[in-house]
Amino acid sequence: MLITDEKQADHYYQALINRTSSYVGVFFVGVTTTSIFCIATCRARKPKRKNVLFYTHFKDAMDAGFRPCKVCRPTQNAHEAPYEVQAAMDLVRDCTKAKITDEQLVEAGIRPIFLRRWFNQHYGMTFQTFQRMYRINYAFQELKNGKTATNTALDSGYDSLSGFGYTFKKLLGHSPTLNLENPVILIDRLTTPIGPMFVCASDDGICLLEFVDRRMLETEFEDLQRRLKAPIMAGENTHTKQMKKELEEYFLGRRKDFTVKLHTPGTEFQKSVWKALCDIPFATTASYQEQATRLNNPKAVRAVARANGMNRIAIVIPCHRVIGKDGSLTGYAGGLERKKWLLDHEKAHA
Repeated sequence: MLITDEKQADHYYQALINRTSSYVGVFFVGVTTTSIFCIATCRARKPKRKNVLFYTHFKDAMDAGFRPCKVCRPTQNAHEAPYEVQAAMDLVRDCTKAKITDEQLVEAGIRPIFLRRWFNQHYGMTFQTFQRMYRINYAFQELKNGKTATNTALDSGYDSLSGFGYTFKKLLGHSPTLNLENPVILIDRLTTPIGPMFVCASDDGICLLEFVDRRMLETEFEDLQRRLKAPIMAGENTHTKQMKKELEEYFLGRRKDFTVKLHTPGTEFQKSVWKALCDIPFATTASYQEQATRLNNPKAVRAVARANGMNRIAIVIPCHRVIGKDGSLTGYAGGLERKKWLLDHEKAHA
């Protein structure tokens, strides 16, 4: 749909100038002088305000005659990781016992330098660290199932038990022969129409689902590790796989309720607030005051708002459905434009 509200279009233009990542997927901008369209974070030279049109979906921009920008590749990067990144991640997931070398990446048509830059920017780690975490996590599961440390080390591509032991202890905090019942938090990245997200899960369920550009995300990771007394490692389990499937169905308009198991450490009051959030029906909203009243504590509006802000599992625990008493959107950690997008999406599929 073409954005005809000039005030909203001006707002989007400012987001384009600032390359605000929280607007990725929220709008697509068509440049009338070049007939190309881009996403909010495009690095190309910025057009003048009078030369741009804004659309809510890239298909609308294409239907209007605009071509995808070759710099930001909007039809790929708005929803998915670049092809080379996805291909590299698939290699790691399909080969959990051996290290993927630069030579293998090149053979697969993947540029190692591009991969390193992308992982540093989007994961805060190198690609080698990412695949090392996957291999160690797989080894951890094999050790828990009774396999010896020596056999696990050799099967995981390590030349010696000492090298395997050093890496294992560095990532998990203990040697591969001790404390195998200690928990681990697995983290993976997924894509959505309104930007990429991180999903974390313990053995007990999903414990985090946040947009990758969420403010204070590193602090949230640290708090989660402290509460669960577990390190975060790259990997996936049945909970993260189910989360990806259910979230895809939600964005396609085919799912209104989530059934994936959740793991939500917090105070009893926070847990009661998060449960109340889950009771807000799909495609409806509630005010902070109404939420406080539902908890039989009508004076605890600010406390409810704070607990809302502490929610680590976006969308599934739908804090985006809480609005101000006057109907305003108020705050949302993922950005107000995403909040508006989610509410509009739910109304369209009610």
